[in-house]
This record gives sequence, structure tokens and C-alpha cells, in this order.
Amino acid sequence: MLDLTLALALRDAGLVWRPAPGDRFVVTAAELVDDVFHIADMVVEARELETGTIFAFNGTTEWALDSVAQERTVWLPSEGQLRTSLGSRFRSLGKEGEFVVTLDDGREFLDRDPENAYARALLAVLES
Repeated sequence: MLDLTLALALRDAGLVWRPAPGDRFVVTAAELVDDVFHIADMVVEARELETGTIFAFNGTTEWALDSVAQERTVWLPSEGQLRTSLGSRFRSLGKEGEFVVTLDDGREFLDRDPENAYARALLAVLES
């Protein structure tokens, strides 16, 4: 799973999140930062309001939460979402002990987790 530090760096670098069912996220409140939530219409629903997007918690598991503003969350994009965000810059994913994401300019980004390797590559693209 994507490292929270990388997810925060991607957000700070300008990665845009349009919440959709299946997306994973973390609430940045200290007492919730270790819990990963998934958007699902029956449990955690993304609702568009005039003031912005909120995530409404409809299930009994999250009984203590009514809703939380998107600004108080961090998206944990999946491997596929990270690859899609790289677009035409992505060339390949390989494994040489660690996972290696190669960009069209030849730069390589390594990590034991493929999502983290993709995130490192995307962070480099967003920061350039």
C-alpha cells in the first residue's frame, strides 16, 4: 500500500483527487491517521456541497464520524491510478530485487512496493 508520506507529498505537489467509489483515503486527524477508509456508496459516500466535497460515513463501523471535509483527508491512489496519472511519461514497470518504474526520459524509481515506486516517479514528474 502507498506510504502516507508519499501520499502527502503527492498532494502537496498538486496531484488532483476527484473522489470515486473504490478510492482509499486517510483522515489526517491524529487519532484516525492509521485507519484506511474506502469510498463506497453504502458506507463512505462522497457528497458534493457548495462548500466542497465531504465524505459522509453511513455505516455502523464509523459511528463516531458523521462526515469529514476532503481537505482533512489524504488520498492513497492505487497502482493503476498512479500509472494513469503518469500518462505518456510511463514506460515500464520491472522487478530487479525491487520494483522499478521507468519514465520516458530514462529515469528510474525503485521501491519494494510497486505503488511507492509509481508514486516516486509521479512525484518527480509533478515537481519538474
